[in-house]
Amino acid sequence: METGITKLSPELLALIGTGGVNALAPFTREIFLLDIVVAGTSYCKKIDELKDELTPETVLKMIRDPENLHDELAIGIYFKDIRIGWVPRELNEVISRLMDAGKAFFCRITKTRLINSWLKINAKIYMVE
Repeated sequence: METGITKLSPELLALIGTGGVNALAPFTREIFLLDIVVAGTSYCKKIDELKDELTPETVLKMIRDPENLHDELAIGIYFKDIRIGWVPRELNEVISRLMDAGKAFFCRITKTRLINSWLKINAKIYMVE
């Protein structure tokens, strides 16, 4: 007897949006939350290799780092699985708690500027709803 109900498989779950920012997710929207300057980019050893690819509109992943020795609310910002920096400490508390509760976030670069040897990256943080 056909019930019309499809069983959820890992592949179907990934397709409908549990796979993070890169997944196909129906009925989602981006909610703008904050403008930030990505903290700690000078500590990224590959920043010189990546700087030409870090252009406006580039999407960056945000990953919680609750084991961080310096900040238990830390959120890393990643490009191509390379951590390029952090959400500034003074702005990470609410977002980290929402991430811990299962909400998804990402950054989108708005502007980059090389100041001496420091790559200043301005970005907007969005929540996926």
